[in-house]
Amino acid sequence: MGIVIDFVYLLAAAVISPKVVYRMVRQRRYRSGWGQRFGKIARKNPEKKSIWLHAVSVGEVNAARTVVDELQKRFDNFEIVISTTTDTGFARANSFFGGRFEIFYFPFDFSWVMRRAFRNVNPGLCLLMELEVWPNFVETAQKLNVPVVVVNGRISDKSFPTYRMVKPIVKKIFRKVSLVLAQTKEYAQRFKEIGCPSETVVVTGSLKYDTAQITDKVEGTDELAQQLNISCHCEPEQSEGAAISKPADKIASVASLPRNDVIEGRRLWVAGGTGPGEEKVILDVFAELVKEQQFKDLHLAIVPRKPERFDEVAELIKQSGFDLIRYSSVKTGDRRQETGDRKQRTEDRGRNNNFDNRPSFIVHRSSSIVILGDTMGDLRKFYSLATIIFVGRSLVPMGGSDMAEAAALGKCTIFGPHTFNFKQTVDALLADEGAIMVKDEQELLDAMRKCLADADFAERIARNGQEVIRKNQGATTRTIEQIAKFLNTT
Repeated sequence: MGIVIDFVYLLAAAVISPKVVYRMVRQRRYRSGWGQRFGKIARKNPEKKSIWLHAVSVGEVNAARTVVDELQKRFDNFEIVISTTTDTGFARANSFFGGRFEIFYFPFDFSWVMRRAFRNVNPGLCLLMELEVWPNFVETAQKLNVPVVVVNGRISDKSFPTYRMVKPIVKKIFRKVSLVLAQTKEYAQRFKEIGCPSETVVVTGSLKYDTAQITDKVEGTDELAQQLNISCHCEPEQSEGAAISKPADKIASVASLPRNDVIEGRRLWVAGGTGPGEEKVILDVFAELVKEQQFKDLHLAIVPRKPERFDEVAELIKQSGFDLIRYSSVKTGDRRQETGDRKQRTEDRGRNNNFDNRPSFIVHRSSSIVILGDTMGDLRKFYSLATIIFVGRSLVPMGGSDMAEAAALGKCTIFGPHTFNFKQTVDALLADEGAIMVKDEQELLDAMRKCLADADFAERIARNGQEVIRKNQGATTRTIEQIAKFLNTT
């Protein structure tokens, strides 16, 4: 079986290799970790058995934080090692765990590569975040009697039909998984329907609620506020039960900050984790808002999800007629603004198939500034400064970004309809009026107007959202209880 799978992988590699080479050259991706991808993995403490946790990208790494911390506290006789697939996931894992644990790129799922990787990693238990089950990986683990546990498991609405179509193949793979810890009853049922034995599927809840820090202020927010000369309307950090400051009208100036101007004393709209096609919509909505006298104090920060898109989004901001501040430059002490195109213009909406029916907004020259968050690891700081948050990759069919982080910070949170990667969180937030879903540009404009003009409404949304996060926490404890059954007998 392994030989057949290896042959299929070779064919797939031949097909995708031009794309990989292009991204290496043009986007500077996939340039490191090739030895690790072929199973050459070093250990800090090779005399110990390890707990091998695999988290594909940024979202899975974020979700793993509380589990990793608890495993370190309770099972120090094991060495924790963490693998990721993407460059952004690797960077995030290093920011969270670097120095404490070995971080490496997940090996290619060729049978011989996996055998080498397992020899070097020497795991006593493998944890796979959400749904990253590879056939040669689980085959090798089974032969070596290493338990494999899917943690925070989910099968999205988008992927479930595909899994059902190939159930005979998927069933053989999942029969080799020791335990699936599912986020919800619905996800648990889906795992069973694609072939997981009922006795191996347990509902433990979503770890995203536990990793979403319930607070009114994030470490580093004051520094960000000072760097940007933006008034920090966060209250001093309080306990989890603390009240939420009004996000729309109670903007307390920071007297110690240098007076600059353009950003000092303004309200801030943060669009975080955005994807292709969204930034243009956000900029058009922003242009409409700042035409109105009551919203003249509004500024916008855009934080794209993918770092390779930073320059692209910077050009888009300037083409839309706004002056631009790059946060990467501010961090190095350069506060120069990049001047946008001052010509009044109308964008041709027909060029974007995702938004063919959007109204055609006219972009005017504005004194408002757009901040580009073109650094890694600073999104939550921007969120902490925000008056209103838009969670990206949701107006376009990309599955959404993590809206639990925004809601946990007590912010009025808005997102689009394409959130299939966060279905359970979205359902919970909307059911308790803890967030706002908009379907298109016009609804986003209407929602922004209402939230900015009606402080009580925005505060109620923010307060409800934070409470939804609070009442859904506890998945980490339930997850560790299940994992401990394997480690206590190892």
